[in-house]
Amino acid sequence: MRIAIPVNENNGLRSTICEHFGHTPFFAFVDLDKEKIEQIDIVKNPFESHAPGEIPTFIKENKADIMVSRGMGGRAVGFFEEFGIKVIKGADGSVEEIIKKMIEGNLLSIDSYEPPDKDHHHDCQ
Repeated sequence: MRIAIPVNENNGLRSTICEHFGHTPFFAFVDLDKEKIEQIDIVKNPFESHAPGEIPTFIKENKADIMVSRGMGGRAVGFFEEFGIKVIKGADGSVEEIIKKMIEGNLLSIDSYEPPDKDHHHDCQ
């Protein structure tokens, strides 16, 4: 299974999730085999300024099965679902903490999660 997580920095498993996936500087792609991390790749986001559908297409091209985020609008969720990518919203913490919760079965999507600032003109930090 391959998991995509928008992150604030290129700091491996210690990278922290970005509040708004569409404006994240990096994506972490984590290959998980049952309860073991096989590989983690941190990739620069080529679409910090993006049109609708570009980031979901990028995540699909990187072969992710699951997209974990803090917040995400319904239109973006729809794009991911069209590609067969499961969306988990409302996550927080580092990549390591998120993956640990996932392995333990404690990473649940919070569908009602809304970012504190829905404006697209801000930093992820």
